[in-house]
Amino acid sequence: MKLLHLDSSILGENSASRELSAAVVARMRQVDPSLDVTYRDLAANPLPHLSGGYLAAAAGAGDAAAFADELADSSATLDAFLGADIVVIGAPMYNFGIPSQLKAWIDRIAVAGKTFRYTEKGPEGLAGSKRIVIASARGGVYAPGAPAEPNDFQENYLRAVFSFLGVTDLEIIRAEGLKIGPEQMQSALAAARQAAAELSALAQAA
Repeated sequence: MKLLHLDSSILGENSASRELSAAVVARMRQVDPSLDVTYRDLAANPLPHLSGGYLAAAAGAGDAAAFADELADSSATLDAFLGADIVVIGAPMYNFGIPSQLKAWIDRIAVAGKTFRYTEKGPEGLAGSKRIVIASARGGVYAPGAPAEPNDFQENYLRAVFSFLGVTDLEIIRAEGLKIGPEQMQSALAAARQAAAELSALAQAA
């Protein structure tokens, strides 16, 4: 089994999403000590945002030599996603959405003909055999039923994009309300850590 572990927070050791994604991976290793884990820190080692020049080069209509390194990194990024059985993503909420570093990664794995395709009946996801676990951290409260729920363009976006790619096995470990106060922070983190520790066995991720 191969696991791809991604972090996208810019807060380093002060990041709640990094703590939670590490807890998820620790749980996965506990269940399967032989798990093959690949890690990428999207804040420390970011992918460039898409550009017209890159898209032209990728399509064979531009200066491929000028984008050789980016083309290679993009190809390796897609291969790592396609080759993973499990993907664990540390995804904080920034201004109601996801970090731009994580969006840049998604732009490299959402590729027509690779992870989805267009058909006469509409788009079809091609990455449905994966299990994805999102370690979500948010300063406010945006869970279903909360007054701020309509402003959640973080978890809802991630659900939408991975559903588009065909993924049906997606779980979210969430710590929210982290900026409300120290007690709320500790309570939310404790609950999220417990949820991570109780994640189902890998055998259920088909």
